[in-house]
Amino acid sequence: MDKLGLDSIERQIQRGFRWLRFMPEIEAGYRQEFAEHRIRRAPLWAVVGTVIYDLVFFGDATMVPDQLHALIFARFAIFTPFAILATALVLKWRSARNYDLLSLAVVLLGGSLPMLVAMHSTSEHLFIYQTGNVATFLFLVVGLRPRFPAVLSGLVSLCAIHLTLCAQIPSFGEISYQGLVTFYITISIFLALGAYFQEHADRMNYLNRIRATSLHRQLEVQSERDELTGLLNRRSLARVERELWQFDQSRSVSVIMLDIDRFKLFNDVHGHLDGDDCIRAVARTIVTTADDRSTVFRFGGEEILIVTPDIGCDEAAVMAERIRRAIETLAIPHRGLTPSGVVTASLGVACGQTHDVSLQDLLRRADQALYDAKKLGRNRVSTGNVCLQRIS
Repeated sequence: MDKLGLDSIERQIQRGFRWLRFMPEIEAGYRQEFAEHRIRRAPLWAVVGTVIYDLVFFGDATMVPDQLHALIFARFAIFTPFAILATALVLKWRSARNYDLLSLAVVLLGGSLPMLVAMHSTSEHLFIYQTGNVATFLFLVVGLRPRFPAVLSGLVSLCAIHLTLCAQIPSFGEISYQGLVTFYITISIFLALGAYFQEHADRMNYLNRIRATSLHRQLEVQSERDELTGLLNRRSLARVERELWQFDQSRSVSVIMLDIDRFKLFNDVHGHLDGDDCIRAVARTIVTTADDRSTVFRFGGEEILIVTPDIGCDEAAVMAERIRRAIETLAIPHRGLTPSGVVTASLGVACGQTHDVSLQDLLRRADQALYDAKKLGRNRVSTGNVCLQRIS
């Protein structure tokens, strides 16, 4: 789900899913969530269903006493162990497909066993007894709730098995049997329609939920990004600080504060649109030149901050000089300086251990180093005590 784009979700909502099927990337997420939800409840339904199924033993004793021993064997020696085994299998091999198949197996076995035995009974209550199989239909649709294709297959199979077995019972006359056919087909149609619309609603709820999650994630990303440059903004700095300072073991962190030299003059001479283009170009250059571990922020109007973990002061100074050279190499014209002047930047570097200093301490030291670099002529890197115009 994390990799799903909002566009894909919106497109699926617009297209609909009449056949209860999403596009592959969304369907995979739905199946995973479906399996997790159903399988988490599988032990509960196994206990409830098996206990109720076995308690019908009392009905067996009352309505078909001549087949009681065979029914006891069918319920306790065949169905109960099978239900336990099916639950164990679905808990071990978790997937929507396995859940559907084992749900079908449980209800088909559960619905067939009593009638296979009872059809040999001579009890006068046999017609009433067979209506108990309605509970199997309901357990499939309301309790187990596999996906719709499995529900449909289960209802058709249960109907076919039950009506076929009932047709073999001599005591059921033609009128009674026709009534059974009408009853079970009708109830199967209603249950199938209910299952279809329930899954349709479940799928729509899933789409709306992942859409809301995607929107929230997108808004979070947008709220942490500077609209002009695409860099992280100052609001996201607190999150990065938590990530870097949360470890028990101390880590080295470097902070580079960068300021575009004489940018106000650039705006006055070239205009604000060119000023925006200049900031974007500088930001792109910093991102491509900085270390892969670095996180780059737009800290102010023309100020950019680079935070890099697990890096020493010397390495940070080398990276700062590399960034300074890359910006100068862009050769963005700055006619406010000289006819051949280009945009440059000054950089201040500060380093420390997370157990010894806070991010605010590093920011203050980097800001002071930046001030020193500008004071000594701009277009240079300062590490606080030393200002370097070039580092070979």
